[in-house]
Amino acid sequence: MKINIQRSQLNSAVQQVSKAISSRTTAPILSGIKIEAYDFGVKLTASDADLSIESFIPAEIERKIVIKVTKTGSIVVPAKFFIEMIRKLSSDDVSLEVNERLQLNIKSGSTDIVLACMDAEEYPIMPRLSETNMMSISNHLLQHMVRQVVFAVSTNESTPVLTGVLWTLSEETLKLVATDRHRLAKISNKVTGSNFEFSNIVISGKNLNELLKVLPEEDEIVDIIISENQVLFRVNQLLIYSRTLDGTFPDTSKIIPQNFKTEISFDTKKLADAIDRAYVLSREDKSNIVKIITETDGSNQVEISSTSTELGKVTEWIDFEKFSGEALRISFNSKYILEVLKIINSKYIHIGFTGAMSPMVLRPQTGYDTLHLILPYRTAT
Repeated sequence: MKINIQRSQLNSAVQQVSKAISSRTTAPILSGIKIEAYDFGVKLTASDADLSIESFIPAEIERKIVIKVTKTGSIVVPAKFFIEMIRKLSSDDVSLEVNERLQLNIKSGSTDIVLACMDAEEYPIMPRLSETNMMSISNHLLQHMVRQVVFAVSTNESTPVLTGVLWTLSEETLKLVATDRHRLAKISNKVTGSNFEFSNIVISGKNLNELLKVLPEEDEIVDIIISENQVLFRVNQLLIYSRTLDGTFPDTSKIIPQNFKTEISFDTKKLADAIDRAYVLSREDKSNIVKIITETDGSNQVEISSTSTELGKVTEWIDFEKFSGEALRISFNSKYILEVLKIINSKYIHIGFTGAMSPMVLRPQTGYDTLHLILPYRTAT
C-alpha cells in the first residue's frame, strides 16, 4: 500500500472511527484501525466488536484530488499512536507506505515515522446488512430524539437490556424509551418513507452516545438499517454499526400516570436554576434530595429546598405559570430532574403529580411527544 493523502481528510476520518476503539479489548487486532486503499479512495475501520465505524474518503472531493493511490493494499495501524501522530502533523500532505515487514512509513513535511503494524487479513469482516428493513430520518431529528432519552439508561450491568434504549417503529411513528427503574424518558415522532415496522430493538446507550459524537453537524439524511442483531446508521460516507442488546425490554406503559392530582407549569430556566442551587447543598450529603412544597392559599409560588446535615439548608421560592389541584409536598432526586431540564428546548415545563409517593411526569409545554418520569423519595418530613 502506498498513498498520498490530505492530512485534514485523514484526520477527520481517524477521529470519526476512533470512537469505536476500546482500551479494554481482549483481541489485540481490535486495538488498531484498519486502513484499506483502493484506486477510488481510502476506507478506515475501527471496532470493539460491539460498535463498529467505517469512514470512506473518496479520492476526489468536489473535483479536487485529495488522495493519490500509487499502490492499493491494507494494514492495521496501532490506533493510540496513529491517532495522536496524524493529529499533530504540521504539513497537510501525508505519505503512507507499507513495507514487507508490516511497517507503515508516515512522511509529512520534515517528519518521518515508522510504525509496526498488524496484518489486515486478521481483522474481522464488517457485516453487510440487507436493506429490506430500512428507514430514513433527518440527522437533526435523530440527534434530538436520542439526546432526549439516552441519559436515562441504566449503568447497572446486572440488567444489560436496561443499559440501552428501546426503539419501536409502528404506523410511521418512531418511539424511543429508556429507563433505569428510577426514571424514564420517552419520545416519539412521525417518520415517513419506511416500508416496515419493528419492536424490541434495544441499542446500547454507550453506542448511541458515540453515535452523537460522529454524526455530522449538517442536517443530512440518515439511513437506519435493521437486522436480527445489528443496526446500521448510514450517512454519506460514514457507517456506524451497533449490535443490539439481548433480552426483552420491560413494558413501561403501565407506570405512566394518565391523571394527576396536582399540575404545575414553570419557566424551564428559572426552575432549573432554582433546583441547581438546591442541588449544590444536597449533593454534599450524597443524597441529591430536593423538596418541592406547594400550598393552595392563593400564593403564586412554590417552595424548593434542600438540607445538609453538616452544612445547613437552602430554601427559595419560585413563581409558577399555572397551578391546579391539591397542595403537595414531594422529595426527589435533583440530579435526575436537572438532567431533564437541561435538555428541554421548551420555554415552559409542565409537571404532573399523582401524590407524594407516585411518579412525577415532566413534559415540555411545546412538543408533547416527549415525556420524562421520575420516581420520588420517601422522606421523614
